[in-house]
Amino acid sequence: MNLAAQKDLLLKRRTELTADLDEIEDALDDPMPKDWEDRSSERQGDEVLEALGKSDLAELRRIDAALNRIADGTYGTCAQCGDEISEDRLMAVPTAGLCKNCA
Repeated sequence: MNLAAQKDLLLKRRTELTADLDEIEDALDDPMPKDWEDRSSERQGDEVLEALGKSDLAELRRIDAALNRIADGTYGTCAQCGDEISEDRLMAVPTAGLCKNCA
């Protein structure tokens, strides 16, 4: 497994997520419209943005955990059973901390 390539992939995705979160935060900070119907639509949009933000934050945490595992030399080792995580699994899910059997 090419750890440098995996790390680059994770860092690239982290940068994308951080930019997305900044955009979401900016959109949520926009003032509410005065019109009642527009305000209702805006609230629904804000709820969607908040859900996306939570999803992005969860993925960001998984990426940070994977980067920490790369740094400490445990990337590719199952956190539960200690077996090796298959390269195919890590290519499909670069943030995987568990092998297929434990997941």
